[in-house]
Amino acid sequence: MSDDLISQEEIDALLSGGAGGGDSDASPAADAGSADATPLDGTKTLNDMEKDALGEIGNISMGSAATTLSVLLGHKVSITTPAVSIDTLSSIKDQYPMPYLIVEIGYTIGIEGSNVLAIQATDASIIADLMMGGDGSNTTTELNEIHMSAVGEAMNQMMGSVATSLSSMFNKKIDISPPKVNMIDLGSEEKITEIIGNNDPIAKVSFRMEVDGLIDSEIMQILPIPVAEEMVSYLLSGGGQEEEEPEPVQATPPPPTPAAAPAPVPAAAPPPVAAPAMMPAQPAYGTPVVGQSVPVQPAMFSPLATQPVQINDANIGLILDVPLQVTVELGRTKKTIKDILDLTNGSIIELDKLAGEPVDIQVNGKFLAKGEVVVIDENFGVRITDIVSPEERAAKLQ
Repeated sequence: MSDDLISQEEIDALLSGGAGGGDSDASPAADAGSADATPLDGTKTLNDMEKDALGEIGNISMGSAATTLSVLLGHKVSITTPAVSIDTLSSIKDQYPMPYLIVEIGYTIGIEGSNVLAIQATDASIIADLMMGGDGSNTTTELNEIHMSAVGEAMNQMMGSVATSLSSMFNKKIDISPPKVNMIDLGSEEKITEIIGNNDPIAKVSFRMEVDGLIDSEIMQILPIPVAEEMVSYLLSGGGQEEEEPEPVQATPPPPTPAAAPAPVPAAAPPPVAAPAMMPAQPAYGTPVVGQSVPVQPAMFSPLATQPVQINDANIGLILDVPLQVTVELGRTKKTIKDILDLTNGSIIELDKLAGEPVDIQVNGKFLAKGEVVVIDENFGVRITDIVSPEERAAKLQ
C-alpha cells in the first residue's frame, strides 16, 4: 500500500472522534470532556474548564443548602464535593431504574431556564418524616399529598438558599419559582420532565448527601447545557457588571469681567470726601430682629385624644403558641389554723358561693370569664357564659 493512502485504522480513528489508535472503549462522556467540547454531531457541551467551574458553583451553593436543610430537619446535613459529567436522561434512567423524587425549579430572575433536582424516594420519605416532626423512622414507599408538600417545602427552602449563594457569587439578583414536585419511577416512566428531552445532553452534578446517620446516598442536579453555560459565564467573567454612576460634571465658572478703569481726578482740586453712610448691622443667623413688623399669633394645639389607644396586633402570631394556665375556681372560704388541723376524711367545707352560681375562670391567675359546670363523658367541664369587659379586667389588675 502506498504512503499516500490512508489505512483502515486511521479511518476508524477519524470516525471515532479522533481518539487515536481506534480505541473502541472511549465513551461519549469522555469525548464530551475534550478541549473543544463539541462532538461530531455539532451538539454543544462543556469542556474541562467549564466542568470545573460548574463543580465550584455547586460546591459553594450546596454548602449553604446543607446548612438550611440542617435547620429544617434538626439533624446535621453534609453534602460532599460534586462530580460533574455530561449525560442524557435516557442514560440516567438506565443507570438508576428506581423511584425518584423529581423537583423542577425554574429561575425567574437573573438566569434563563430551569433545573431539576433528583432525590431517591426512600430519602425523600425520611425527609418528609423529619419535616413533620418524626425521627426519620416512619417511612413509606407511597408518599401522600402531605408528605409531598413537606418535601416540597424543604426543597423550596434549600434551593432558595442556593439562589442566595448564586446571587452573591454572580453579583446579581437570582430568584426561583416555587418547586414542582413529582414522584417518578425511572425504571418504568417514559418521560421524566418536560424541561429536558430524554436524548438532549445535560450537565449532571452529583452530590453525596449524609443526614446524621439517616441518609447516605446520592442526589443529582440536572442542568440543561444552556443554563450551565450561563452560570459558568457569570462565574468566569467575575459576575454581573454593576452600573457605574456617572461622574459629576463641574460647571466652569465664567471669566471675571474686567472692572472699568476709574476716571482720573484732577490733582489740583480733589473732590470733597463725603462721610460714609452707616449701614445697619446684620443680625446673626437665628437672632430675632426687634422692631420689625412681624405677624405673631398664639400657638394652636389639637386636643389630646381621650379614647384608649388601639394596640397594633399585627404580630400577635408570634406568641400564639405560648402556653397559659387556665384555672376554674368553684369558690373560696377562710378557715383558722385550728379548723384546718381538724379536717378529716368526710369533712365538709362550705364555700362562699351558692349552688348553681357561675364559677370563675382565671387565666394565669387573672379573672377572665364566668361559666357553669357541665359533665362531658364522665369528665367535668366548664361552659363559658360570660366574658368580663376590658374595664373589669383592668380593675382586677389594680
